[in-house]
Amino acid sequence: MKVFVTGGAGYIGSVTSELLLDAGHEVVVFDNLERGHRAAIDSRAQFVQGDLRDRNCVINAMTDARPDAVMHFAAYALVPESMAKPEIYFGNNVVGCVNLTDGMLAAGVAKIVFSSTCATYGQPDRVPITEQEKQLPANPYGESKLICEKILDWHKKLRGLKPVCLRYFNACGATEKFGEDHDPETHIIPIVLQVALGKRRSVKMFGDDYDTHDGTCVRDYIHIVDLAQAHILALTGEFEGAFNLGNGKGNSVLEVIETAREVTGHPIPAEKVGRRPGDPAILVAAADKARDVLKWRPKFPDLKSIIESAWNWHRAHPEGYA
Repeated sequence: MKVFVTGGAGYIGSVTSELLLDAGHEVVVFDNLERGHRAAIDSRAQFVQGDLRDRNCVINAMTDARPDAVMHFAAYALVPESMAKPEIYFGNNVVGCVNLTDGMLAAGVAKIVFSSTCATYGQPDRVPITEQEKQLPANPYGESKLICEKILDWHKKLRGLKPVCLRYFNACGATEKFGEDHDPETHIIPIVLQVALGKRRSVKMFGDDYDTHDGTCVRDYIHIVDLAQAHILALTGEFEGAFNLGNGKGNSVLEVIETAREVTGHPIPAEKVGRRPGDPAILVAAADKARDVLKWRPKFPDLKSIIESAWNWHRAHPEGYA
């Protein structure tokens, strides 16, 4: 298939593009490089530099490429930033989705795999979280993704689009070629590894008084390769609807730090600070639907394997993609 990958210069988009190309698909990466990296684009892919907020640019790129399907990763994705600047999240994520669907309609493309998030659920009543859990986002980031899901659902009903929305939990890990490099970096695993590399003095633990087994937030960490494989399964089968992606097992912030200490052999000092606004205490996926319907089987479900792969990449790329 020929796949139009928005955000293909970003973390998840770069790895998914790599695996698509490995599987024999053709990839067109569409990215504005605002938060992505030119070096993260697989050399086998065609690259089109453009911005989803520019409707004409999107339509022209889509009609020129004439892809068989779209994978949509391009979005702002920082919860604290969304709490401080909600307007840029709706301006980028929602407007970008509207323009992308316009481009799909102009090019006659029906299939889209959308990078959604567990943040659409907010603070759930039950854990693990199923796809039937009510969606009440606790931050503008989650709200912007939920709006995009609704946009795609209405296009399904009215225009014949075939969306698959993958609500995934905490993406982490790396392949040998591509890894995680954000500026600023807010994700716990690359931050603890930066401490191990001597690039930070300590890692901050935002809140140690949550209703969890050790007081720190619990998240479902999923290897980036497993995440990418789920996107490819969703792309190549006749699937529609929403699927949670996670390992169904949560790890606390403190457990992540302790595992990173074990993997790296470094002490990794940790500093207790106050809670961040918009952070739920526990987010763990019930991914039975993805396993049953997509036949998705995570190959790297344990936290140690995830951190080892990320550590190998960060040691090989201590300055990221710079």
